[in-house]
Amino acid sequence: MSSVKEPPTDGWRAWHSDEVPLRIGVSGCMLGATVRYDGGHARDRFVTDQLGPWVEWVSVCPEVEVGMGVPRPTIRLVERDEPKPDGSRDQRLVAPSTGEDHTESMTRFAEERAQGLSELDGFIFKKSSPTCGLYRVKVYHENGHGAHKQGRGLFAQAMCTQYPWLPAEEDGRLNDARLREKFIERIFSRNRWRALIHKGLDRRALVAFHTAHKLIVRAHDEGGYQRLGRLVGSFGKRPDGEIFCAYEGEFHRALERMASRGRHVNVLQHALGYLKDLLGPREKTELLTAIEDYHAGLLPLVVPVTLLRMAIVHYEVEYLAGQLYFEPHPKELMLRNHV
Repeated sequence: MSSVKEPPTDGWRAWHSDEVPLRIGVSGCMLGATVRYDGGHARDRFVTDQLGPWVEWVSVCPEVEVGMGVPRPTIRLVERDEPKPDGSRDQRLVAPSTGEDHTESMTRFAEERAQGLSELDGFIFKKSSPTCGLYRVKVYHENGHGAHKQGRGLFAQAMCTQYPWLPAEEDGRLNDARLREKFIERIFSRNRWRALIHKGLDRRALVAFHTAHKLIVRAHDEGGYQRLGRLVGSFGKRPDGEIFCAYEGEFHRALERMASRGRHVNVLQHALGYLKDLLGPREKTELLTAIEDYHAGLLPLVVPVTLLRMAIVHYEVEYLAGQLYFEPHPKELMLRNHV
């Protein structure tokens, strides 16, 4: 390129509002609060130091908030031996050292606390916790013989039941670069949706939102992208409110699917198609090589994305300049440097 213009500085910021801050629920111990059973904490540096500057935290510690105190006897999920009529087995939250059963009080608390957390963009739960664990929580057998890891914490379950589209992860899984990038992309996307609702959702606003997120959605779920397009195209044929509701569910469902390397390549090549008649031979070769090297695992995603973004700015390709795919979250998080 004969000259290089500075990349646009708005990107993801253009769709966010100070009136609707990015609000993330988190198990309090991960912020450094000394609320664990032994009086300690489980501060997570990614949560506090890297993600912290961009979000407003909503801290929750079910055990302390329900009145168990610090320090406290350890608690665990225990599965009843006798199956219920539907074949499932009842699980109880008990303190093995005292025999105290906290199931009813914790279930009641979890449902009531969850009701007050509707304005969140995501939640980061503490792994393995019998209240906050999201996946593979250990469940002990009532007869004392062994355990399995198919449980979910009572508070985490209440949140997932009340807010099925809320992006949720646990601290251990966020060490995986792909899961971390997916979660952060989802929470920023959900916040953009909440900001859209706050400003006022109408046909024009939804079309603009859909257009800006097209390439993001295609990187996750091509089928979801097609379904969202049909929804937007159905104005005048279905009630607007019905379309808005269906769009929200389909949008979040699409982003739940992991963005694969192959789908990223398809998006990158699609974007390159808008530039093919503008690029010189050398520029085109450079971009094609970067995409191919990313596909082969030789380069991280940030390299072809950055090269494309520079070309988009230089050649002033309006459609691509409006695509949030090229900056869906703060570059300072460096998420795409590792995927």
